[in-house]
Amino acid sequence: MTVTLHVCTTCRAGRPLPEGETAPGLRLHDALAAAAPQGVTVRPVECLSACSQGCAVALSAPGRWSYVYGRLEEADAPAILNGATAYAGAPDGIVPWRERPEIFRKQSLARLPPNGDMS
Repeated sequence: MTVTLHVCTTCRAGRPLPEGETAPGLRLHDALAAAAPQGVTVRPVECLSACSQGCAVALSAPGRWSYVYGRLEEADAPAILNGATAYAGAPDGIVPWRERPEIFRKQSLARLPPNGDMS
């Protein structure tokens, strides 16, 4: 199954953005898109409303728990993609704690239940 990795491309990582400089969120998106494995679709989004916690990404797939992660940077792309691959292999989206990349264990901002399941 394909999972979607949403990446906030407008994120400034809590800093002013000098004119002409590429937003850190867009740089993160580009690094992820360039190396995304099969089964992981990297999708740009304009805002994940985690501005004070940027850069931010969200993982989602139909019928699975969704996650939002923050305080990320371009150098984290390999770990993010490892986490997305593990998520793709978890039928319900819940990757066992010890199998998650450290940044996913420590930098989770939110976990949302599958659509329609608020129990």
